[in-house]
Amino acid sequence: MEHGDPEFRQFYRPSHQTGTHNESNHEECNADIRTPREVMEAGYQEIRRDLSQELLNRIKSSPPRFFEQLVVDLLVAMGYGGSRIDAGEAVGQSGDGGVDGIIKEDKLGLDAIYLQAKRWENTVGRPVVQAFAGSLDGYRAKKGVLITTSQFSLEAQDFVTRIEKKIVLIDGEELAKLMMDYGIGVATDAVYEIKRLDADYFEEEL
Repeated sequence: MEHGDPEFRQFYRPSHQTGTHNESNHEECNADIRTPREVMEAGYQEIRRDLSQELLNRIKSSPPRFFEQLVVDLLVAMGYGGSRIDAGEAVGQSGDGGVDGIIKEDKLGLDAIYLQAKRWENTVGRPVVQAFAGSLDGYRAKKGVLITTSQFSLEAQDFVTRIEKKIVLIDGEELAKLMMDYGIGVATDAVYEIKRLDADYFEEEL
C-alpha cells in the first residue's frame, strides 16, 4: 500500500496526533509539578508585580507636590534623619534650583541629601541628570537622589558613575519595590506563617 493511499493516511494520522497530544500533556504535567511553597512564592511575586503597577499608576495621577512629599517619606522610612518632622522637607517651589526636597542623612543633621522627583512617562536622559548634578553646586552639596516613575537611559546611568558627586538613581520599578518593602502607601492585607519540622527538638528527645 502506497503512503499516498487514503486508507494509509487515515490509519497513520490518529497515532501521530495522539503522540503529539501525549507529549503536550507530558510537558504541561512537568510544568505543574511544583511544591506548595513554590506555588505560594509564585503567587506572592505576582501580587507584588500587580501592586507595583497600582502604586505607580496612583502616583502618576496624584499632584506633583504629593510625589515630592512621598519621596521624603520614603527616605525617612529607610532610616534617614529620624522622624518625618525633623528629618526632611519637601521644597518643590518655583526657584528651588532644581531641588524638590532636602533630607538629613543622619539624626544630627551632619550632612544633607538633596532630592529631585520626576513624575514622568518618558525615559529620563543624561541632560536631566546632569542638570540635577549642577543644581547641587548651588547648595554646596555632594549627595543627591533622583527618583522617577519611569526609567533612566543607559547614558544617564553611566554619567553618575563618572562624576565626583554621589547621585543615586531610583527608577519606577525600584521606587515601587522600596515602597512595598518599607510600608509607604501600602497596608498589610494578610500574613501567612509557614512552619517546618524542627529536627533539633526530636533529636533532644533521643
